[in-house]
Amino acid sequence: MSSAPPAIRCRSLAKRYKDVIAVDGIDLDVPSGECFGLLGPNGAGKTTTVEMIEGLVAPDGGEVEVLGLCWERDAIALRERMGVALQETRLAERLKVVEVIRLFRSFYSEGHDVEEILDVVELGEKRDAWVEKLSGGQRQRLAIACALVGNPDILFLDEPTTGLDPQSRRQLWDVIEQFKSRGGTVVLTTHYMEEAERLCEHVAVMDHGKVIALGSPRELIASLGADHVIEFALGDGAPSLPESVLAALPGVEAVRHDGPRYTLTAAEPHCVIPALMVELERRGVAMTELLTHQASLEDLFLSLTGRHLRDT
Repeated sequence: MSSAPPAIRCRSLAKRYKDVIAVDGIDLDVPSGECFGLLGPNGAGKTTTVEMIEGLVAPDGGEVEVLGLCWERDAIALRERMGVALQETRLAERLKVVEVIRLFRSFYSEGHDVEEILDVVELGEKRDAWVEKLSGGQRQRLAIACALVGNPDILFLDEPTTGLDPQSRRQLWDVIEQFKSRGGTVVLTTHYMEEAERLCEHVAVMDHGKVIALGSPRELIASLGADHVIEFALGDGAPSLPESVLAALPGVEAVRHDGPRYTLTAAEPHCVIPALMVELERRGVAMTELLTHQASLEDLFLSLTGRHLRDT
């Protein structure tokens, strides 16, 4: 039996602005019924890619299909089946929460009951509050309520938790997972790797307009070749350690060196760290910092680009 067609299909998708290539001929297939993440730093091309898929920006090259439809001939039908929440949504400050949701519900021929959506995003007690009185997390939940009220088949979320506190972030994660559990497809752009690992079945890592890695979070992390990352720093003026020496330590799979800071990927840190300490003592070099953690998508990005995502 053949597999279901993808919710989104992009081929050779490209967009240029003057001297900048924002999206450089990417191919994507987003499976139906899952959360697909577009990851990367600011300027990587994530938002431009999503805007072309949403029909907000015309591509300079390539093809886009959403739910088997294309914008050239199916624009009205597509808008009825999509929900969009931008990174920052400007809503009328002197409208009440329930009035905003009713307004957005009026844009669709079919959709959810307004009170039902208030419960989904946990804004029932704020239904009669003015928008200007809402916290940042409540505003983001209201923006997602506006995206959900038309009962879409696919939901686009552009950096939905940027600037939110941990509790507000987790509340939005719950809303996303509820939508997905009912068969909805989610496209999520984010630079929070923890968010992608928690929500996404598949992710595409973007940098400079290209997809540089594609797969499930587990697969991509496994491609590093080790489960753990060891980071350490040496004191000011300490001589550099040859990468070949570090790579020869028992259990080390890869080595990265940035000034006084070193990053090792390893399967068994409890074997690596004692051997590292012995080597440093033998050389008379002082360590000023030592951190270990499970390998993550952040480490994958560092491995692929030589940069930390959070530093870009």
